[in-house]
Amino acid sequence: MDTFLGFDAVMLARMQFGFTVAFHFIFPAFSIGLASFLAVLNGLYLWRKNEAYLRLFKYWLKIFAITFAMGVVSGITMSYQFGTNWSVFSDIAGPVIGPLMAYEVLTAFFLEAGFLGIMIFGRDKVGPGLHMFACLMVAVGTAISATWILSVNSWMQTPQGFAIAENGQFVPEDWWAIIFNPSFPYRLAHTLTAAYLTTAFIVGGVGAWHLIRGHGENPGVRTMFSMAMWMATIVAPMQIFLGDMHGLNTLEHQPAKVMAMEGHFDSHPEGAPLYLFGIPDQEAQELKYAIGIPKLSSLILKHHLDAPLAGLDTIPREDQPPVAIVFWSFRIMVGLGFAMMGVGLWSLWARFRGRLYEAGWLHRAALVMGPSGLVAVIAGWITTEVGRQPYVVYGALRTAEAHSPLGASAVGTSLIAFVVIYFVVFGAGVAYILKLMHHAPALGERGVRVEPGPIRTSGITPDRQMRESGHDIAPETS
Repeated sequence: MDTFLGFDAVMLARMQFGFTVAFHFIFPAFSIGLASFLAVLNGLYLWRKNEAYLRLFKYWLKIFAITFAMGVVSGITMSYQFGTNWSVFSDIAGPVIGPLMAYEVLTAFFLEAGFLGIMIFGRDKVGPGLHMFACLMVAVGTAISATWILSVNSWMQTPQGFAIAENGQFVPEDWWAIIFNPSFPYRLAHTLTAAYLTTAFIVGGVGAWHLIRGHGENPGVRTMFSMAMWMATIVAPMQIFLGDMHGLNTLEHQPAKVMAMEGHFDSHPEGAPLYLFGIPDQEAQELKYAIGIPKLSSLILKHHLDAPLAGLDTIPREDQPPVAIVFWSFRIMVGLGFAMMGVGLWSLWARFRGRLYEAGWLHRAALVMGPSGLVAVIAGWITTEVGRQPYVVYGALRTAEAHSPLGASAVGTSLIAFVVIYFVVFGAGVAYILKLMHHAPALGERGVRVEPGPIRTSGITPDRQMRESGHDIAPETS
């Protein structure tokens, strides 16, 4: 077998796609929530005329612009991999997934492209109403983009509404069934909520950092921390509920994935335990050193202590997902979800005691939990995608049959190039974002710098445009 560093071409292609997606996913997970946060900040400023909201808008706008750009750039490479590494998948499933991805471009990308420039550069060039509308359209655009991508992914998880043509291609028969496939509503709600929660903890972590550094009297710091903690308090319990609903849907349509998540190698006809810890041994088909709570898994998944749950002993080994990866990624995601809820409830207690801005240990906890949303979304994505294996389209197309006829050395070399380039380019971008986060939002915070130009709009004279952009105006001479 042709290998590169001990891996065949299929595994290397999976590693490459997994690496690029994981790197890409952190940017949309942040920018989706941040776009909505900016729209809320701008709306609050226009409503209340509170300088703190404008200060925060300009502060986070710069970070959003960089995050959005890195998300776009990192996403482009993935579409090329459909052709280079997964050409058989593209050929077979293209009639279904191709139009859905095109709809993302025709709706979300066009919407964002039309209003992103106005949002970033247009505050002093257009009226406040149009600028607010642009902020809303960018926020809506990011959500629409996620909607189409999640529809594609959900169809790959729970495919329906298609037929297999004589040439082996999947051809659409019912677009409504394809788009609104069984797992799509749950995955959409769970993922979008995760994005908002991710943003809340990043914003809260930055606010906590500045509170720890002694900026407790800064209105911008206090406002961002307060808003983030409100979001954590309200959304984290919602996310746990949505995750439970998504899990029940997965049990119905992808039972092998849930078996791997739970570590259930054996069937339990009289109630299954919830394993908190264990070391999955797929070769031996057992969970070693298992620590569990009797019958709790049946209660969660079937709402009855004695409900029977099938195990992986009912699934042929060639159809089982890699249990160890799914088992641990699921526990990381769930553990972080409950930790987020704990921080939210802690902040609520501190708020009612009037010590939200003086609770030092809360601030330290919020700072540590700052990147927790990013880790949780990656862990959740790994659970979803690895749990689907050995299929790329569940039950219809195996991963081993979907890759391009490439040599392992070609795929391995490009994987190494991706790793090096990504860490250099996007590492520099992340470092600059952290640099921007390092300073507290200041009075008169400048947004994205823009040079004065000849643009003229109703109600904005060239003199006003020059003054608001920070440039002096020479006196008239005759």
